Amino acid sequence: NTDLISTAGYDGITQHMNDGRKNCKEYEDFLKERAAIEERYGKDLLGLSRKKPCGQTELNTLKRALDVFKTQVESIGQSHIQLAQVLREEAKKMEDFREKQKFHRKKIELIMDAIHKNRNLQYKKTMEAKRLYEQRCRDKDEAEQAVHRSTNLVTPKQQEKLFVKLAQTKTALEDSDRVYQMNVAAVEKVREEWQSEHIKACEFFESQECERITYFRNALWLHVNQLSQECVKNDECYEEVRKSLETCSIEKDIECFVSIHKTGTLPPTPVTYENYYNSQKSAAPGRNQAPPAPGMGRRPRLPVPSGGPGDPEYSTVDGYSLIQHH
Repeated sequence: NTDLISTAGYDGITQHMNDGRKNCKEYEDFLKERAAIEERYGKDLLGLSRKKPCGQTELNTLKRALDVFKTQVESIGQSHIQLAQVLREEAKKMEDFREKQKFHRKKIELIMDAIHKNRNLQYKKTMEAKRLYEQRCRDKDEAEQAVHRSTNLVTPKQQEKLFVKLAQTKTALEDSDRVYQMNVAAVEKVREEWQSEHIKACEFFESQECERITYFRNALWLHVNQLSQECVKNDECYEEVRKSLETCSIEKDIECFVSIHKTGTLPPTPVTYENYYNSQKSAAPGRNQAPPAPGMGRRPRLPVPSGGPGDPEYSTVDGYSLIQHH
């Protein structure tokens, strides 16, 4: 700015730097809030996995698959809790970076504030010296005009007073002129010093802004990488569940159920009509009981369900398969 005491440009720069610091603080708060969400989510998953029953009476291969499922849900919960801690650490790094920049910038701002104050004070003194100098010039001019006008119109004594006053105004003019020139020289020295420091400050602020943008960009890049890595970890856990489901067998689970709950190898015999009187006769001494009728003995064992090559496993629902058949 051509106005020496204007700080419009400097104020614009410092405002931008403060806005940058505010933006870093907003991102820092965003990470902290995201960390809190991840931690709550992780703890909820842990509670769900550990406390909520999920097919607890299932048997054999499906039971193992459900156990793997709950274990992996717990692992995902732990992973989200760990992610929350990582995000808090990243937020702390952003806070440290922001405070470090603020500390170094504060030193420059203090120097600039002091030099602005000195510049404005010296400029004010110079303008006051200029005003006084110009007033002394007018006083001298008026005294000279008074001397010229009074020629042959006043007494010698009055004439002498006019000459004394003229001499005094000239002396005052010389003094004020000297003070004015000294102040001009002083303000020019201050101006040069201010300009030099202003350039240094601008270069420092530019360096800080480059550093801030670079740090902010890298921090955001790292954040999305962390989230992507979390998705990969989650998918690895889900893959373990898919693998365990591939081992599920309808035939084996039904055989397991039969093996655990079977009540015997013989079916119940038919209920026949028994005549009371005939049973009394059969109970008489010396009589043999009649052998059982043909076909009333032991029934053959029920066939065990078997799965053919085309039979569906648990992974197939309404013709839609989640698992590749090998």
